[in-house]
Order: sequence, then structure tokens, then C-alpha cells
Amino acid sequence: MPRPFAAVLHQCRLFFIALQFFTRLPIPRWVGFEAAWLHHASRYFPLVGVVVAAIAGAVYALAACLWPAPVAALLATAAGIYATGAFHEDGFADMCDGFGGGMTRERVLEIMKDSRIGAYGAIGIGCLLALKCLVLSLLPPAAMCGALFLAHPLSRLAACALIWRLDYARAEGKAKPLAEDMTTPEFAVAALGAALPAAVLGLAGLLPWTAILGGALAAALAALWLARKIVRRLGGYTGDCLGAVQQVTEVVLYLAVLAALGRGAWH
Repeated sequence: MPRPFAAVLHQCRLFFIALQFFTRLPIPRWVGFEAAWLHHASRYFPLVGVVVAAIAGAVYALAACLWPAPVAALLATAAGIYATGAFHEDGFADMCDGFGGGMTRERVLEIMKDSRIGAYGAIGIGCLLALKCLVLSLLPPAAMCGALFLAHPLSRLAACALIWRLDYARAEGKAKPLAEDMTTPEFAVAALGAALPAAVLGLAGLLPWTAILGGALAAALAALWLARKIVRRLGGYTGDCLGAVQQVTEVVLYLAVLAALGRGAWH
């Protein structure tokens, strides 16, 4: 097999491995699996976000033909959750429980590992999902679909930044294979996977550049704030922390788009 073709095929395999890890979507049989591939698949985490955005956007577009915007936004959000198996939402809820109920590093990690959801997690995920659906329902249809393609890749890039810059907090864990080998070139690939959809949205006029750039800045600040909190409490991140950063920055991006469109209550 020619070397360039083999290299492209390997990158395709890494993308499908990331898709398999972060969603419940089936992948082609020819992809196969080797444990070492998982160590380098996180570079395609933002592109997985593009796939999830496409699913949620398609559901919204169809539902909006039949029902009002709040119903369509709720169904689109549910479709995204189903596609990912609530992978990131579960991490957010676990982090709420751990950081809300744990006083020591060991206790926080213990609570986050518990599969049961507590009061902090239930209240946190309820408020987050309610805010997400509400904000999306207030956006015009075209801007709502554009916001999905902006927020899903960029929020996953924010999670990648933790993998790139921070240490993994546990000796073992589901996310550990993804945490071992994210180099700067791999993060650059992830950044490109998030930047390209954002550029297309701006050039096509689906979202104003103020919304795109303002949203990216707001998401970066939110991710930085969470990263500092995570390091202070745990000394490093866990898989739950990745899910929490993805969820929080996704909602922050939606809020930034809504603000940029001048949808404030006083307008």
C-alpha cells in the first residue's frame, strides 16, 4: 500500500475510533481496533462534535416543520444526548456531585466514581439542560442550527485543551488512554477541526462574526475558569471533568450567540 494512502487510512481509523468512543454510533468493520489507536484519537474529538451537531440539527430542522421552536429545541437536544449516550452529561453531573459534596481530593474522586447521582448532580444537570433548551429555543432557526455547528466542535476542543495541558488525576480510568499522548501537533489538528466549521459559518453568513469570536472567547474563559478549579481541587482532570468542561462551554457558546444577536430582555 502506498505510504500516503496508508497515512490517510490511519487518520480515518483514528476518527472512527474517536466516534466509537465518544458516541454510540456504529462504525465500519474495516476500521478494526488496536489499543494504541485510542491514545491518539482525541485529535478528532471536535470532528465528532460536527457529527453530533449534524444529527441534532437535522432533528431540529424536521421537528421545526411540525412544532414550535421549544419542542424542536428539546427534541434536538434529546437527539444529541442519545447519539452520545449522555456521555458528557453524566460527567457534568458526576463533577457537580464530587465538587459539591467532597471536601478532600480523595473524597471528591470517590464521589465522582460512584455511579449513583446525588442532589448536586441532579440539580446541576437539570438546570444545565433546561438552560440549553431554553436558549436554543430563543434563537432563530438558521442561527440555532449554526450555533450547534459552532458549539459542539468548540466545546470539545475545550475538553481537548485539558488533555493537552493537564495531568490525569487517577491511576486508572476510562479516559486515561485518551490522556496519555496528546502532543501539540495533535492539539493543532483538533483546533483545525473546530476552526473550520466556525469559519464556514462566518463566511456563509449563518452566524455573525461577533457571535463566533465572542462565543469562542467566552468558551475559552469558561474553560480556563473550570480548569483552574479542577487543578485546585484534584491536581489534574478526570473523564468526568472533560464531560463537564464540554457541557459548560457548549452552553456558554449558545448564550454568547444569543447575546450577539441582540436578544436581551430589554431590547
